[in-house]
Amino acid sequence: MKKELIKNLSIFFLVFFGLALFFGLFSESAKKQKVGLDVLVNRVNNEEVSALEVEGEKITLILKSGDKEIVRKEENDSLASLLADFQVDPQKLNEVSVTIKETSAWSYFLTIILPFLLPLLIIGLFMLYMLRGVSGMNSRAMSFGQTAGKELDLNRKEKVNFADVAGAKEAKEELYEIVEFLKFPKKFHELGAKIPRGVLLLGSPGTGKTLIARAVAGEADVPFFTISGSEFVEMFVGVGASRVRALFDKAKKVAPCLIFIDEIDAVGRRRGAGLGGSHDEREQTLNQILVELDGFEPSQNVIVIAATNRPDVLDPALLRPGRFDRQVVIDKPDLKDREEILKVHARKKPLEPAVNLKGVAERTPGFSGAELANVLNEAAILAARQNKKSIGQADIFEAIEKVMIGPERKSRVITDKDKKITAYHEAGHAVVAHFLPDVDPIQKVSIIARGQAGGYTLKVPIEDRSYHSRSEFINELSVLLAGHLTEKEIFGEVTTGATSDLRRATAIARSLVTDFGMSEKMGPRTFGEKEEMIFLGREIHEQRDYSEKIAEQIDEEIKNFINQASVKTQELIADKRVYIEKVVAVLLEEETIERERFLSLMSEEDSEVQKKAEL
Repeated sequence: MKKELIKNLSIFFLVFFGLALFFGLFSESAKKQKVGLDVLVNRVNNEEVSALEVEGEKITLILKSGDKEIVRKEENDSLASLLADFQVDPQKLNEVSVTIKETSAWSYFLTIILPFLLPLLIIGLFMLYMLRGVSGMNSRAMSFGQTAGKELDLNRKEKVNFADVAGAKEAKEELYEIVEFLKFPKKFHELGAKIPRGVLLLGSPGTGKTLIARAVAGEADVPFFTISGSEFVEMFVGVGASRVRALFDKAKKVAPCLIFIDEIDAVGRRRGAGLGGSHDEREQTLNQILVELDGFEPSQNVIVIAATNRPDVLDPALLRPGRFDRQVVIDKPDLKDREEILKVHARKKPLEPAVNLKGVAERTPGFSGAELANVLNEAAILAARQNKKSIGQADIFEAIEKVMIGPERKSRVITDKDKKITAYHEAGHAVVAHFLPDVDPIQKVSIIARGQAGGYTLKVPIEDRSYHSRSEFINELSVLLAGHLTEKEIFGEVTTGATSDLRRATAIARSLVTDFGMSEKMGPRTFGEKEEMIFLGREIHEQRDYSEKIAEQIDEEIKNFINQASVKTQELIADKRVYIEKVVAVLLEEETIERERFLSLMSEEDSEVQKKAEL
């Protein structure tokens, strides 16, 4: 882009200079008035001329007044014979200074050649510019099928090693075999061992698949080619396959090396899947990738690492032995890993001494590495907006809520009635969650609007859990229904504020019946097989392996789960009404209750709470 701009500016200034020079010649000549020979004779006879300058066929009259006039004569006629023929008085001519000038080559060029050459030069430059543009298009057309893969320079400061990747201990240990093979291939070949030709990194978005691939290349210190799966696919059939061939040929020349294909599901989807799954160009590209993986010779140390978060849609031919033999799962970080990741991203950020990254890790369960990096970045932005020199714990906690729910909307104007409804709604969630077992502890309750929520109750688990019991789900249903039922208990009717809670509750109840086999009536089995057919980003087909009668029973059981949770929640709301009133009073006054304040409110005796409520 920069080179193109410089080229266009150069052409513009060249044309501008030529035109300015061309018109400058005419403007210079325009200052001297052209006259006839009779005027020359009269001027000399009337003693108005102080000097004459002769240059070829041009005679310049320099008048005593300071003006100049030009007279043209025949080229072979001399000035003396010309003035004699016109009978100019010799005495008056003697008073005039006569100077004879030789015509210079530069003057001849400017006056004779340049007016004809300049237009031709401008037209020639324009034609050259057009021809170069056409040539560039032809060269781009010829290189259309060349690889778009980029070779990263890992010798720069951005070089990444396993030490720079926090967490993912098991994944790093498994990938270290790849590093050893690239560094010391001889010891593997001597034992007849074959290293996997392809490694597939599986994990949720933001878990660090690309970062780990770069770390493998950094540890092995080999060339590293990276390309996205979508860069293979073009509108012309065969272009993607050509790019695959070009990429692998390029990699074989500098082996040992690594090829990293990000989002391989863009090109590696299951072939012949029907609607939204069939594409000639994509299938041609996938076929070429399969051929290249099979075409590796044992001595060629080229390893392909691919990443995806949708392994379920990949073609089975990609996953068979000999291609992507090894699948490395990168899970979301646990508590210890989150703390290590936060330490890595906090290296270049000035944190206050009181900042406790372990507390931040405890408050961010389920966060990926990318989300943790975003939290610290948002905290730095918040601190900078307040003109701080360092980042505090409050800034990080505020950033967590901003990432989870959205930014605060303090400017939102709400009526006192809506504010009171929101306070009771959130107080219901918080109090029910506090008094139910197996529910995550309350960290914060607020009626300040964030994102799409009018208020929120923040619950954070004490520890990371991989399994959840039936009682935990039932209690979670009660917490989700608490806001809706508290509105009904206090105001006698419900509002639309519980829409998202009811949607989540229904989804949990359906999963209890159809996915987790936790329904006593329906038994320990699953219902329905979801086809992984994606169209416009939505799952459009679910194969039902049960009858209409069973479908009615499923709906009835979902209703029963929600009804059971509703009964439990209503009893708890009636029993703990005084605590709800107390939380509402504080929320209406302060708008936000942190964990310590909430626990102190919940620890008061019922009798004291009742007295305060009556007052």
